[in-house]
Amino acid sequence: LPWVIGVKTPAEIEKMRASGALARKVLDLAGRAVKPGVTTNELDEIVHQASLEAGAYPSPLNYHGFPKSCCTSVNEVICHGIPDDRTLQLGEIINIDITCYLDGFHGDCSEMFVVGDVSDCPPSSRDLIQTTYDCWLQSMEFVAPGRDYKDIGAIIEDYVTPRGFTTVKNFCGHGIGRVFHTNPNIYHYRNNEPNGQMAPGHTFTIEPMICEGTNKGLLWPDEWTVTTQDGKRTAQFEHTLLVTPDGVEALTGKLESSPLQFWEKESEVHKGV
Repeated sequence: LPWVIGVKTPAEIEKMRASGALARKVLDLAGRAVKPGVTTNELDEIVHQASLEAGAYPSPLNYHGFPKSCCTSVNEVICHGIPDDRTLQLGEIINIDITCYLDGFHGDCSEMFVVGDVSDCPPSSRDLIQTTYDCWLQSMEFVAPGRDYKDIGAIIEDYVTPRGFTTVKNFCGHGIGRVFHTNPNIYHYRNNEPNGQMAPGHTFTIEPMICEGTNKGLLWPDEWTVTTQDGKRTAQFEHTLLVTPDGVEALTGKLESSPLQFWEKESEVHKGV
């Protein structure tokens, strides 16, 4: 039943804080390596080694046959891009999606990165990333006990649509903990799904995928990579979240050492980390 959602114990929450913090640390490491001429295979190797050195396992590796330790989604890739030997080019944008399995629990997060300096990023892509980040922030600010999970989607769709963007409907956020993907499903568009109400101890992800053009996807023959049908760019952010008695905690939130990105500096919703 989609409204039956597990509640984490205090001990389990502490373990999820640890796995979430590690996922953020690994994501920051991979993000710092993004530059022209670097391959996504090289980013994957950084993620793989950092996860193992921390005593964790990269959750994507061999998950339903996925062949790598992270997802690297460049430009028009909506999600599940498989790292390979293609080099990153100046002005491109990339989402790196990290999940670490540590001490029995998964921590899952993703972030956008620009290849090169901010000035190398086309204005349209800057707008796309900023809008994606801000709709994501707004949706997380909604999280509190007693609220319906289904209402997250309307917040996202109502923010991006007037700004000329679309939100992907084929993929969703999810509950997370001992299991990588579980209840509740988090839809990033207006919906009426009976996905239950938020309660303290729930852990889940919000991870909107926002597109410059169509939100329709094209599945590649590798059976993982999904791109926009029109080839226009797309962006995504993701946190593992904990519902607390008085709101929400980002278990994959940024560390003091995390880089400050332009969309955090220029956000209309919340400036800074």
